[in-house]
Amino acid sequence: MELPQKVRWMQDIFWEYQRYFTFLKKVSRHEFRKNWFTRISTPILEKVELIKRSIWEETDIVSKEMYNVIDKKGRELVLKPESTAWIMRAYLENFLDEPQPVYLYYIEPHFRYERPQKWRYRQFNQIWAEIIWEFDSVLDAKAIYIWKSILDSIWLKWTFKVKINSIWTLKEREKYLEELKWFFSNKKQHLDETDLHRLETNPMRILDSKNPDTVELLKFAPKITDFLKKDSKEFYEKVKEYLDILNVEYVEDHTLVRWLDYYCHTVWEFVDFSWRSQDALGWWWRYDELSKTIWFKTAIPAVWFAFWAERLIEQIMEAWVKLKNKDEIQLYLIQLWDEAKKILLPLNIEARNKWLNSTLSLWTPSLKVQMKKANKINAKFVAIVWVMEAKNRVCQLKDMTAWTQEEIKLDNLLEYIIEKVWKDSLDFYDPARDFIINKPDITE
Repeated sequence: MELPQKVRWMQDIFWEYQRYFTFLKKVSRHEFRKNWFTRISTPILEKVELIKRSIWEETDIVSKEMYNVIDKKGRELVLKPESTAWIMRAYLENFLDEPQPVYLYYIEPHFRYERPQKWRYRQFNQIWAEIIWEFDSVLDAKAIYIWKSILDSIWLKWTFKVKINSIWTLKEREKYLEELKWFFSNKKQHLDETDLHRLETNPMRILDSKNPDTVELLKFAPKITDFLKKDSKEFYEKVKEYLDILNVEYVEDHTLVRWLDYYCHTVWEFVDFSWRSQDALGWWWRYDELSKTIWFKTAIPAVWFAFWAERLIEQIMEAWVKLKNKDEIQLYLIQLWDEAKKILLPLNIEARNKWLNSTLSLWTPSLKVQMKKANKINAKFVAIVWVMEAKNRVCQLKDMTAWTQEEIKLDNLLEYIIEKVWKDSLDFYDPARDFIINKPDITE
């Protein structure tokens, strides 16, 4: 019988990769909190009607990529492939009476049964942020600035560029779509099967084509910004003006679009300079009409922006950004006698309480085996307690970097190690201390 394996194209996240993921989450959380965002988590499972109403049935997400679940009552549920509809549903249920606009962010796993690619898994993590119930071009510019701040903070400055465009509103796009269809009407011989289908079902999607012939034709196709109405044009111009005020450089890309009906106005992407088909680090757009597609009576102005966590982690690693490993063992306690274990066990707990990364050997093989383990885990100091050391409450302390050894009293050991590794190396994060406001009196 074969050992169980993880589901294909899913992933285990651990060790170094987990450290980069944690770093990315902490930087993002810090930037969001500075800008008044609060965190929300939504269910992994939702009713399938929610995603079908918010995303067209003929899109790949609905027709091919969803993970469907039938529960015991025969109801069809879905593992969330994206979060915008989830957040709007949560907003309508919980936030209508709150002060507006509402700033929300989330760091969640998502699921799509799609063709795996580099940086793309069938379970993947996205970091999203939403601003709901506000229609102001300053928010578009501010969101781009926040995104840029995150990328700068994770040492990806100068590795990306910002592309922006406007797709205005559904009603305003009608004339443009007519012109786009007319432009390609006598050029269909240059389109592949995918683009021909897009031209018939959703012409906007042809602007996102990766077919080289189509890409070349698009250079001469009508530009969507040439069809902007007065209000939409003013909104777009203000976004660019605010970006200039914030010193955010950008380039206009008139082929940058999003194609669902409720998408509108500003769209943007952060892309790297790899020139790969999958070069986007993050993206954003408005979705003012989404609320109406999921049965709410009126449109609700809203914007969101997101990035694939795995994509950015790979980008950080490729940029040779090195992170501190707070899990490195600073003190490894070796006991070679049962009585020594009784002495070192409480010392190990005390070391942890003093923020020293310490671990205790739990069985008694030879000293040689234990020292090999100490080397393998890169312990900075090793304290060895034999029979006589236990009786005299001392240890033989090895400095694994300087290759020195000295005898230290166990009562002085922890303060000695703290002085050696400096307090900057200690982890002083304490959620119980940092988050709890009122300390309950457990003596009552």
